Amino acid sequence: MGNYSVKEIFYTLQGEAARAGRPAVFLRFSGCNLWNGREEDRSSAICQFCDTDFVGTNGTLGGKYQASELAKIVDSLWPQQYTKASKYVVCTGGEPLLQLDDELIEQLHIHGFEVAIETNGTIEVPSTVDWICMSPKPNSKIIVNRGDELKFIYPQENFQPEMFEQLDFEHFYIQPMDNEDKMQNTQKAIAFCLANPMWKLSLQTHKDIGIR
Repeated sequence: MGNYSVKEIFYTLQGEAARAGRPAVFLRFSGCNLWNGREEDRSSAICQFCDTDFVGTNGTLGGKYQASELAKIVDSLWPQQYTKASKYVVCTGGEPLLQLDDELIEQLHIHGFEVAIETNGTIEVPSTVDWICMSPKPNSKIIVNRGDELKFIYPQENFQPEMFEQLDFEHFYIQPMDNEDKMQNTQKAIAFCLANPMWKLSLQTHKDIGIR
């Protein structure tokens, strides 16, 4: 049985890309293979622009769990009067595929959940995952070449969206990088989408409306 280290679990609306606005339980795993999460090590990390806290297990409902126990906690957050509705859990991180495996996916399926992941694309995705969102990062070896949505954080120096246009994804999104230049990045992302209409604009609506 797996032992999963979880940063936090919470019920909210998906804020980004193809399923923006959809109610979802977010299951955030601890750890990432592109940065250890320590701010003092950011400058030497493979990926330096992550804005998520994925260190430790001290968030809401964070801790170490077995698969069946973790699936029950996820299920307990879903409105019980809508148990027949389309349950949706987003497995994220950090990098969820360092921990997410067939055993946990099966337990989530038993509770009726559609299982989505948000991954950096450097680890093979279990075939039982229902929705794959891949966000490629520079200086990493991308091995995930198909899925449901590819979300490119824009702009990045020496790392361009065109590098991924031949991959087998249904949706291609450009998302402005959220840093001190966010407004300028948003204008650049809009211009890129207008010039390259296979790409659609993704905004972090959860931040704009003040939810998690």
